[in-house]
Amino acid sequence: MKKTPIVISILIAILLGSLLSACGGSPTEPQSLRIAVLPILDALPMHVALERGYFAEHNLEVELVTVNSGPERDQLMQAGQVDGMINEIVSVLFYNQQEIDVVAVRFARAATADSAVFSIVAAPGSGIESVADLAGVEIGISEATVIDYMTDRVLQKAGLSPDEIKTVAIPRIPDRLALLQSGELAAATLPDPATSMALLQGATLIIDDSTLPEVGTSVITFSVEAVENKPEAIRGFLTAIEQAVADINAEPTGFNQMLAEKGLVPPPLLEGYSLPPYVTASVPSEALWQDAIAWASEKGLISTEPSYAESVDDSFLP
Repeated sequence: MKKTPIVISILIAILLGSLLSACGGSPTEPQSLRIAVLPILDALPMHVALERGYFAEHNLEVELVTVNSGPERDQLMQAGQVDGMINEIVSVLFYNQQEIDVVAVRFARAATADSAVFSIVAAPGSGIESVADLAGVEIGISEATVIDYMTDRVLQKAGLSPDEIKTVAIPRIPDRLALLQSGELAAATLPDPATSMALLQGATLIIDDSTLPEVGTSVITFSVEAVENKPEAIRGFLTAIEQAVADINAEPTGFNQMLAEKGLVPPPLLEGYSLPPYVTASVPSEALWQDAIAWASEKGLISTEPSYAESVDDSFLP
């Protein structure tokens, strides 16, 4: 049967469509990413990117899986139920002890000389007013975390010897706040905005990580499986995060409704609350990685030294 020009045109169109699809020239199915997030300020750019459609612009379907603790987050990650998470450089060290399981691809938050992430505060009526007053005093921390690391390094820089630094493990931030307020705990290391809440309740700020900004950080981390199988999704994800960070930094008082909805800032602090500056596209330095290794080794927390080159990767940054 003789083909008509219309039939031939249709066949050509179908063939071209198939070729374009094979070459990536036509729209593809959105890639999915599941990210475990704690209700902390570090996660705000992810919430902003999701609400404003920045992930969708990069052909991504992102699900933010809210968890209430680090152990819950780690259980999901280890079970392969999420692709990524917000954690910290010390946590990455622990994950990669036996083999490389996760890769840090960007800072989530980072302290600066003008803006702290973590602070050491003293209980109301404790009489503690300086770093020297903390010598031999138990400070509430979450053990084997960035808070533990930051507490040691900041106090050592301020003049306390390792023998003078005493800590007690109180993993949950609400418990630390309650014990601090009641006077059962003389001092504690807290992240903002928990620090602001403690100060509102009469605590005294002793020192914070603005004195040593490189130690006050958190990171966005993906599993090795995600890095190997979803590299373009991770690149799109980080580009969307950059868009959200630009929005937040341009309007630090414009996200109070979202902060309230997501439980990222306590209600008593919301009126007039101004967000700290968020770090732009960057990753932890090798010097920070090696210092974290030295600290964890001193503490007897690690038995091997994971490779920086395999554990931190800046190639996904926009």
